[in-house]
Amino acid sequence: MKIVLIQILLIAVVLFVAMRMLRSRGDRTKAVRRIGLVLFAAFAVWSILFPSVWNQIARVVGVGRGTDMVLYALVVAFLSFTVTTYLRFRDFETRYTKLARRIALDEAQVPPGGSTPDPPASGEPERDTLGG
Repeated sequence: MKIVLIQILLIAVVLFVAMRMLRSRGDRTKAVRRIGLVLFAAFAVWSILFPSVWNQIARVVGVGRGTDMVLYALVVAFLSFTVTTYLRFRDFETRYTKLARRIALDEAQVPPGGSTPDPPASGEPERDTLGG
């Protein structure tokens, strides 16, 4: 199996993107994401105006055709999107869990006397402490 430059480059980019996205959070990551989006849009416009650029890039890195190079670039972009979306949803879940706990504690009613009621003994039905 012959490894060409594009394979080494793609593996390095995939590992870099995965490690970067897993490690960093906050404003810097958002800024990098925005800069990446602007660069992607600029390169997309450039490649639309000059479609042969993909063939030239493909030849430089050792890929046969420009369309294959586009596919590899899309794989890297998809991986980046997947990792960032996973991390964002994980952060949202953590925030929502903390928020739900805080709301539950804030809305918990303390019965008269200031202590929590004893749990019912086995066999006794639970009673509603809110007046039921």
